[in-house]
Amino acid sequence: AICGHGCKYGECTGPNKCKCFPGFTGKTCNQDLNECGLKPRPCEHRCMNTHGSYKCYCLNGYTLMPDGTCASSRTCAMVNCQYGCEEVKGEVQCLCPSGGLQLGPNGRTCIDIDECSTGKAVCSYNRRCINTFGSYYCKCQLGYELKYISGRYDCVDVNECVTNRHRCNLHAECLNTEGSFKCKCKQGYRGSGFDCA
Repeated sequence: AICGHGCKYGECTGPNKCKCFPGFTGKTCNQDLNECGLKPRPCEHRCMNTHGSYKCYCLNGYTLMPDGTCASSRTCAMVNCQYGCEEVKGEVQCLCPSGGLQLGPNGRTCIDIDECSTGKAVCSYNRRCINTFGSYYCKCQLGYELKYISGRYDCVDVNECVTNRHRCNLHAECLNTEGSFKCKCKQGYRGSGFDCA
């Protein structure tokens, strides 16, 4: 089977028909499925959508069970955790619902880890890291756009001269460069290319 637009997070099962991996949706399986919005809800108390998945957490005074339900816990209530807690061998420890969050100095609230500045994020050479609360994503560098080419998604150079995204003077030529563009005044004119006289 051939899928002309590809199946980003799925597999091609018929002519232009994609079967998405769990946690993804859309014609080309390129959209994250918000499991928190599904009926029945996957979590009893609170739900945080993540890329391709989700995380459950409980209100204060409750402990998260493996099936997403929340069990009452008097000791947890006394600790006053932001995102619920767990009890291990009689010790109460606050939890954070994502690996991109860490317990703050007070041991009760979760603070964001900026994966982009700590170097934990891995983005390919032509992508830049964008930090989000509890995670991050990789976006094409400025001057590039995401396109599906020969079986995979890649960041390709935007030809600003063709898309008219340049600010060259009326009396200048636009020259496309990798990730950018240049303006050169036409013969008989002088200037920066943005201003020609």
